[in-house]
Amino acid sequence: MRPALIIAATLAASLVQASAADTVIGVAAPLSGPSALLGEQIRTGAEAAAQTAGIRLEIADDACSAEGGANAARAFAAARVAVVTGFLCTEAIEAAMPILEDAGIAVIATGVRTNSLTDRRQKTGWPVVRFAPRADDEVEAASAILGRAWRGELFAIVDDGTIYSRDLAEGLRISFEQSGLKAAFVDTLRPQLDNQIGLAGRLRKSGATHVFAAADRPDVAILGRDAAEIGYRVLIAGGEVLRAPSEGVDLAPGTLMIGLPEWSDIADQAVVERFRGEKIEPEGYVLPAYASVEIAAQAARTAAVNGSDVLSALGGQEFSTILGPVGFDENGDRTDNPYRLYRYEGGAFIEVDQQ
Repeated sequence: MRPALIIAATLAASLVQASAADTVIGVAAPLSGPSALLGEQIRTGAEAAAQTAGIRLEIADDACSAEGGANAARAFAAARVAVVTGFLCTEAIEAAMPILEDAGIAVIATGVRTNSLTDRRQKTGWPVVRFAPRADDEVEAASAILGRAWRGELFAIVDDGTIYSRDLAEGLRISFEQSGLKAAFVDTLRPQLDNQIGLAGRLRKSGATHVFAAADRPDVAILGRDAAEIGYRVLIAGGEVLRAPSEGVDLAPGTLMIGLPEWSDIADQAVVERFRGEKIEPEGYVLPAYASVEIAAQAARTAAVNGSDVLSALGGQEFSTILGPVGFDENGDRTDNPYRLYRYEGGAFIEVDQQ
C-alpha cells in the first residue's frame, strides 16, 4: 500500500474508533411500576453490551406509559443520542416516536410487537425498526411449519376464548384455508377446568388426529392427559404460551410448540457464561437488549463512516449479534421469523430440525 493510502486508512480507522468512544445510545426501559423487573433486564443487557462495544448509554425510565415515553424521548433529544433502543410497551413508544422523529433519532424497538408500529411507518414517517417479532409472526410460523407437516392429515383447531387465543386460532384457520387446508373441527374449550374429557370426546368423534390448541399450558396439559385416558391418540400443538412453568398436570410427551428460542440457548455462550460468572441469569430481555445495543452501535458507526443517517444504516445491512445475524426490511421488521418448532420430551422443549 502506498504511504498516502496507509495514512488515509490509519486516519479513517482512528476516526471510527473516536466516533465509537463518542457514541451515545439511548435506552428506554420501564424502570418503575409493575414492569420494573423487565426494565432492569433491559438495563442489564444494554450496559453489558455498551461496556463491550466501548460506547456510552443514556438510560431513561419510560414507565411503560405514554407520559413516561414522551419524557424519555425528550431526555434522549436533549442528550443528542445517536440512536435509541429498548421500549417494551406500545403506549410508551407511540408517545415517544413523534418527539424522536423531530429530533432525527432512530429507534430499535427491543420488545414492542404491535403490528401497527411498522405497518404505519410509511404513513407516520417514524424512524423505527424492531428487534422483537411482529404480533403476527407466531401465526405465520405456525401456518408455514404445521401447514407442511399436517397436509393430508385430519386436524382440528380449538381456542380458549381469550382475545389472544382467538386471534391465533382464527389467523391459523384462515391461513390454512388460503393454502387449501380445511380443519375437520373447530371449537372453543372452557379454560381452567379440572378435566377436558368432553372436548377430547368431541375431537375423537370428529376424526381429527392432530389438533392445534390455542390455550394456556394447564389446559393443553389436561387435554393431553384426558385424551390418553380415553384411548384417543392425537398429536397436540400450541403456541409460545406453552413455555410457561408446569402447574400440576404435565404436558403429554410429544406435544408440539411454535415458540421463540430460549435466548440463552442460541446466544454466544461466552457472553452467557460471562453473565453467569457475575451471578446474573441472562433471562427475559437481557440478551435481546444486549443484541439491540450491538445493532445500534454498528448502525451508528456505519452512519458516521458513510455520512448517512442511522435509519438508512439500519436498513442497509445485516448485523452481527450475540443472537445471530439480524436484518430489517423496508418497513423496519426483521427479515427473518424467529419462531421455531419444538417438541416436548423429557420435561423440556427440544427444537425440531426443519431441514
